[in-house]
Amino acid sequence: MAAIVTGLIPILRTAVDTTATYKCRSLWFGLLCVRLVVLFFAELPFSKLDADFTCNSSTPGSSTPDVCTKFCFNERFDKPMIVAWNFMFVVVVISVLLMELFTSHLRTMAQKRSFRMKADEKPEAQGTEEAQTVATAGGRGKMIIDLHKDRGTVGFYLLSIALRILVEACFLFLLLYWNLHALRDEHTCTKEGCKYVCILRAAPEKRMSIYALASISGIIIACSVLFCVYSIVHYLCNA
Repeated sequence: MAAIVTGLIPILRTAVDTTATYKCRSLWFGLLCVRLVVLFFAELPFSKLDADFTCNSSTPGSSTPDVCTKFCFNERFDKPMIVAWNFMFVVVVISVLLMELFTSHLRTMAQKRSFRMKADEKPEAQGTEEAQTVATAGGRGKMIIDLHKDRGTVGFYLLSIALRILVEACFLFLLLYWNLHALRDEHTCTKEGCKYVCILRAAPEKRMSIYALASISGIIIACSVLFCVYSIVHYLCNA
């Protein structure tokens, strides 16, 4: 639990302590937090995967050599699991941080324009802001990116969301076609000299972890696709 709290703190701090915001920003950070929580609990049944894997010789009275058990284990779990899950989460975080970096760039450009206006003593001369016009919210210097004013900003936003959809789709493929297949109840080794039947303890619980991860990933994909459709119709088609 300490690990999950440690992981949530920087995400929540970034979501709250910001100088600029944009449409659905809180939603993406909220989904990141939910994904991290689900990932933490989904990994618990896999903490002792090697100990849960047991093999037995089909020949009565013979014991299973340790090398055969290890071979059978590697044969059954021949695709990455925990490390791949964590790596996918890191890539999802990167897709969210891309928009954060772009938002920081927009704020910096807005500040430079503001300083230039004050230096020229022409606070009203600029008229309509180009590209990314921002508005001050709450009187505390927090700026809101107006996506109606710049198609380039909307395009970059959609690009970061498209990257998120791609990563989540790859994650679903990994879960359902790589990992779920390895969590069947029984496995028979094929190596010569190691014809053993192997059983995985608590396989239903481990499969439930896969289903939980796949569910939250599907929710993220659905939210991202819906927002992409909304953004194209609302910001691009009506511009």
